[in-house]
Amino acid sequence: MRAIVLFTIIFCSSYAISRDSDALRDSIVDYSQTFIGTSYVWGGSSPEGFDCSGFVHYVFKKFGIKVSRASSGYEDKGEEVALESCVPADLILFTGTDHTRRKVGHLGIVIQNNEGIVDFIHSSSSKKHFGVCITRYNESGYTKRFLRVINVL
Repeated sequence: MRAIVLFTIIFCSSYAISRDSDALRDSIVDYSQTFIGTSYVWGGSSPEGFDCSGFVHYVFKKFGIKVSRASSGYEDKGEEVALESCVPADLILFTGTDHTRRKVGHLGIVIQNNEGIVDFIHSSSSKKHFGVCITRYNESGYTKRFLRVINVL
C-alpha cells in the first residue's frame, strides 16, 4: 500500500511539474507573439523597438527568467536540445550574418515544432522581414546559420 501511495505522489508531482512547465512555455510563446510587427532597433530592448537579444531578454524577464541581454551571452548557456526535439520556448541560436563565424550572433524563440517543421519568433534586421516576426526555419536562409537549440527553463 505504501508503494502505491508513494508512486502516486511521485507520478502526480512530476505530472504537475510537466504541466506547469508546458503552461509556462505556452505563456512565453503567447506573450512573445503580442510584439509581432514591433520595429527592429539595434540595441533595442523595449516595445519601442527590439534587437534579437533585447526581444528574448524582454520576453523572458516578464516571467522572471534571467537570460543574457547580448546574443554572445548564449555561447555556453542552457541545456542543448536536438532540433528535432525542440519545444515551444526553447531558444534557437544562429551565427550572425557571416555564417562562417561559428559564434552566436542571432537568436529567437521556438514557437512550434510540427514533426520537424520549426517556427520561431525573433526580431529581424532583414529588409524582407524587418522587426518582430515569425520565420519557418526549414524554409529560410537560417538553416546555414544554425548553431543549436537550448532550453533555459
